[in-house]
Amino acid sequence: MNTAIFLYSWSAAAATHLDLFGSLGLLLGFTAGVMPRRAWILAASAACAACFGAHYLTLGALTGTAMCAISVLQSLVSLRCIGTPGRSGWVPPVFTASTVAAACLTVATWNGWPSACAALGTLLATGARLQAAPQMMRQLFLGASLCWAGHNLLVGSVFGLTCDVLTILGLGIALMRAVPVAPVEPVAPDCARA
Repeated sequence: MNTAIFLYSWSAAAATHLDLFGSLGLLLGFTAGVMPRRAWILAASAACAACFGAHYLTLGALTGTAMCAISVLQSLVSLRCIGTPGRSGWVPPVFTASTVAAACLTVATWNGWPSACAALGTLLATGARLQAAPQMMRQLFLGASLCWAGHNLLVGSVFGLTCDVLTILGLGIALMRAVPVAPVEPVAPDCARA
């Protein structure tokens, strides 16, 4: 067996277990949680949602795919328009319409608990994208990641579940990093008894 045939056989066998979109989504999901700026969080979140949308499509998780499409739209609108003077007037109608679309798509692709988890995760992420402050955004994304973990567990997405665990870890680290440390007062030695 020559090297080319061996590599082809190996790649054909491995292809059933490897998912480029799931791998990229996993990487981008963790990265989004630890980004220092709101704009970077949203850009990484949009790219992550696009990758996971393709991944869920291969799994047949249509509600997850639809919610990822909504997430990409909302992340890009939030990135471009929230906090920018003169452009925010049309953001509320876009987010309202996308939330209504998410509800309709959830009903149209309903698959029980996985659909419920994806819809609730999308609702929490929608709230996160509307935040101007990164810490509040991270808190809502944490709740969304917990819901998506339920979805990924139920649809059998190893990449998605791994991403959720890493995202929760990354968000937790970022949230704890921002907690102010209380000053420690030194304790005076008890010399009065001597």
